[in-house]
Amino acid sequence: MAFSFARFVTSSICQSSRLSVVSPCSLYCVFSRNMASHIVGYPRIGPKRELKFALESFWDGKSSAKDLQKVAADLRSSIWKQMADAGIKYIPSNTFSYYDQVLDTTAMLGAVPMRYGWTGGEIGFDTYFSMARGNVSVPAMEMTKWFDTNYHFIVPELGPDTKFTYSSHKAVSEYKEAKALGIDTVPVLIGPVSYLLLSKPAKGVEKSFSLLSLLGKVLAVYKEVIAELKATGASWIQFDEPTLVLDLDSHQLQAFTEAYTELQSSMLGLNVLIESYFADVPAETYKTITSLNCISGFGFDFVRGTKTLDLIKSGFPSGKYLFAGVVDGRNIWANDLDSSLSTLKELEAIVGKDLLVVSTSCSLMHTAVDLINETKLDSEIKLWLAFAAQKVVEVNVLAKSLAGGMDEGDMLITNGFFVNSNAAQDSRKSSPRVTNEEVQKAAAALKGSDHRRATAVSARLNAQQKKLNLPILPTTTTGSFPQTLDLRRVRREYKANKISEDDYVDAIQEEINKVVKLQEELDIDVLVHGEPERNDMVEYFGEQLSGFAFTANGWVQSYGSRCVKPPIIYGDVSRPKAMTVFWSSMAQSMTSRPMKAMLTGPVTILNWSFVRNDQPRSETCYQIALAIKKEVADLEAAGIHIIQIDEAALREGLPLRKSEQAYYLDWAVRSFRITNCGVKDTTQIHTHMCYSNFNDIIHSIIDMDADVITLENSRSDEKLLSVFREGVKYCAGIGPGVYDIHSPRIPSTEEIVDRVNKMLAVLEADILWVNPDCGLKTRKYAEVKPALANMVSAAKLLRKQVASTNPVSRAWSAGRWRNSR
Repeated sequence: MAFSFARFVTSSICQSSRLSVVSPCSLYCVFSRNMASHIVGYPRIGPKRELKFALESFWDGKSSAKDLQKVAADLRSSIWKQMADAGIKYIPSNTFSYYDQVLDTTAMLGAVPMRYGWTGGEIGFDTYFSMARGNVSVPAMEMTKWFDTNYHFIVPELGPDTKFTYSSHKAVSEYKEAKALGIDTVPVLIGPVSYLLLSKPAKGVEKSFSLLSLLGKVLAVYKEVIAELKATGASWIQFDEPTLVLDLDSHQLQAFTEAYTELQSSMLGLNVLIESYFADVPAETYKTITSLNCISGFGFDFVRGTKTLDLIKSGFPSGKYLFAGVVDGRNIWANDLDSSLSTLKELEAIVGKDLLVVSTSCSLMHTAVDLINETKLDSEIKLWLAFAAQKVVEVNVLAKSLAGGMDEGDMLITNGFFVNSNAAQDSRKSSPRVTNEEVQKAAAALKGSDHRRATAVSARLNAQQKKLNLPILPTTTTGSFPQTLDLRRVRREYKANKISEDDYVDAIQEEINKVVKLQEELDIDVLVHGEPERNDMVEYFGEQLSGFAFTANGWVQSYGSRCVKPPIIYGDVSRPKAMTVFWSSMAQSMTSRPMKAMLTGPVTILNWSFVRNDQPRSETCYQIALAIKKEVADLEAAGIHIIQIDEAALREGLPLRKSEQAYYLDWAVRSFRITNCGVKDTTQIHTHMCYSNFNDIIHSIIDMDADVITLENSRSDEKLLSVFREGVKYCAGIGPGVYDIHSPRIPSTEEIVDRVNKMLAVLEADILWVNPDCGLKTRKYAEVKPALANMVSAAKLLRKQVASTNPVSRAWSAGRWRNSR
């Protein structure tokens, strides 16, 4: 499990023809010196997804809590030792989590919603995982995206009656755990103000309730945590306050001053770091936060924070540490060491050598774990990359170079990294596989058109209904069906050439047939083929597009035990051949009901990939859009009348600063429209979005001009519906999710009826669809079958209800369209 830094450094130096191999002994000598280096956070899943498998085994009752804790302890120990061996001075602890770091903070504060029946004491796995996943009797807490990443956090539910008590000693326990290994760490806590700003009012609490009014109660617990950490010997504490990069009002800014002033006496004798990431800090916020005398150091993102350097140049408080995040924690490209060192020297001239600490731009949990384990990437592309383990080395190489004073052996090794860095940058720029002139010309030709379909959505929906003949409140799912162990084995064996292509096609065909028959038995109106041939909704398409590369073990945590393996977009993107037509046509031939083809949209492919950083993201997105447009045209030509183009990540890519959002939404929405602007009126275009706050971009969603959109709704307490209560008119088809698929809990028919009735209070029946929140890939058939059966039963009950109260719906049911099943 442990990463060998000596092996990594040796292999790196071997790649340079100008250098010879040095002994592992001298390598350890270089990296055992703790220079001014810092890591914000590190992937917790393990290089081979050890945490994922341990969690799922525990949830399935196949292993004990003790077994899970052992895997977790081994992972933490390995990570700390890796950083210590690499020479990192400021090593984080309490960045490990069994599910989510915000949920960990909720547990620390004892802010457990009453429905989970927690009565006090140290919070255990039962309560913790019930909040994360729900249980048989109660639903999970809301899950949403962590800023503009593909990581999801569990949203705290707070109100005036929430009682805060110190109920999880995890931060202290993990600090002690590292200390017992001889490693002094920096305990990391989600800052109190960001915790409250990321929370939501609990159900039944007025929306106008000020979450910041709870600051005093929350700080009382933080004081206890700080006191205990101080008593165990901690010399530094890191408070992650990522909301500092948002557009904050004066009241929110004042909360930061009040919080840390209140904590000041508790923090005496400690060094305190406030860490921000994902963007630059606004000027007024920078002024406010750097004026806090009780803070020892400030961490800023110099990768995505394009204005951060200018802020530092405008003034930095004397005697304070600057933790400079110059190594990218969000992408996998090797650092341009010369460029980063140049930035660091500019900063050194401002803050002084002794107060400058080299760091990552954010936690490395957003990158893959270790490049050493990669066997799938070719040597050229591998040269261009750095995963989390390699980024740890990059941080220390930069710190070493900045510090100077190296002997000849140290200089040889450090210079070797810079030689390799320059070689990697030059290789990327000159590689013929990066550029495709034909693709660039096609993308450039897109300018000047808004790429809208010629007919208004209302007319298109009428034309589609005449062809599809659907009932009112049609039922469907959002794409994937459960992926069994047998199914995964078939795909794995096919990739390993252990079974023939004919055997593989037969196995997938059998699975599709099973899924189609199940949907017909359940009486679902619009079917899907279940996606048995797909490993991941982005990776599957990337594997068939040019300009993409793929890893064997480049896993990144999305939430809980859910991990994704983002493709790497290294060059211009095109579609050599059809990607889904064979399977969709096969599925349609198995049924007389409409079969919905499933594609992943260009914005989601972009946002869920590691994207090239040598051209604007918008240019890459337009290239992907043109590739998907060709696939849509081929599906339509093959007789597929409903095509879903998922844009689950459109909201995720929204810039954190309002001043930058309009530009992003313009090219993102335009990219989606490019994919389907050429289809016939009778071809119905669906899209799907999930686990984000859509209310603030509802007008951009409408501007996508899809015929039908399905959205996550149930896990977020139907927050989506509020935008329609506030007067937004939506005329296209819409399917707010009726149950949460990320929980094993099975909703009752009555619960779904109640949820749809809330939708009918703000949406017209003739545009409403009935569907789950998201795809069913992660669920088991024992959960899926009864849940979908209850969903269909609810739709049938509601059709009768609607027909008895709505004259338009009575006409619909009487035969203007097809009679309800």
